[in-house]
Amino acid sequence: MPFTLHFGEADLLRCRFAVSPIWETQEAVRTLARPERHGYHLPWLRRLRVALAAADLDLTPLQLLMPRRGHNPDFIYPPPIGPAAAFEEEIAAVRATDPNRALDDLRRALTDAGAADTPAGRAMLADPARSVRELAALLERAWEVLVAPDWPRLRALLEADVAYHSRRLAEGGLEGLLRELHPRLEWDGGSTLTIDTVSDHSRVLGGAGLVLMPSVFCWPDVVSGFDPPWQPTLVYPARGIGGLWSDPGGRTPDALARLLGRVRADVLCALDEPAGTTALAHRLGLAPSSVSAHLSVLRDAGLLRSRRYGHQVLYERTPMGIALAAPQPGAP
Repeated sequence: MPFTLHFGEADLLRCRFAVSPIWETQEAVRTLARPERHGYHLPWLRRLRVALAAADLDLTPLQLLMPRRGHNPDFIYPPPIGPAAAFEEEIAAVRATDPNRALDDLRRALTDAGAADTPAGRAMLADPARSVRELAALLERAWEVLVAPDWPRLRALLEADVAYHSRRLAEGGLEGLLRELHPRLEWDGGSTLTIDTVSDHSRVLGGAGLVLMPSVFCWPDVVSGFDPPWQPTLVYPARGIGGLWSDPGGRTPDALARLLGRVRADVLCALDEPAGTTALAHRLGLAPSSVSAHLSVLRDAGLLRSRRYGHQVLYERTPMGIALAAPQPGAP
């Protein structure tokens, strides 16, 4: 059953990338309840067992609104309000939701989940203003426990995906980009993007364009379907999630460490994908000021290049840096 997005000329000029911490939070909640998503995230899941028990966090109200088929309430996790919005901005927008709009969203989701006539479902529908407050508070707690401790690492991977696909967009245009984001996407070569999903839905973008948003936790799915007034959005699995939870330690060749110094070599080798200072510091367990100093030296030596993305500066290896960081056959 296809989901189709119909582009006009203006829409082709108004496609943009974004990263959303509130989206990653709700997808983390969804991943906890779906074993088929666990494969890439086992180290995260093992650590969470302890954290969830200590936090006494009951995610049932949120998971009740996440039917596998049908409507999910858009007001809880709307498309991002900017290219790199902070969680605090996004949760403020959730708290400001009109209860009448929330009521329709809740009713549709609960009906599709078969929970509208359960005690929990009736309680949500009886007082939508209270439901908005309680769901926002629960989503904020989920962020604090599930995502915030790892957000520098997650954000680095998401921003690296945006950097990569921005280059692909510049090289091959929108048609080439859409074809490679996910195997369930099909571009007709003209004006229609078809998404192979369990939903049968069609939306004319009408000049609003399309937000392209990578996600760590949505694999193996690709997600769309936000209804007006939300901007049309396509969520796809980020590149590189297979190595997301791996420890970068031990990947630095000894010869490179002797040449550059152990810490500086570790910084160079940790840049498999573009990343910012904070993310690298978190990944390597170093002070951001130390990482910043090493990045500057490596860039001045021609081993890295930098570019600004939103409020951050992302670093990536130059061809010379890639050659140096590559494992050498037979090297210790």
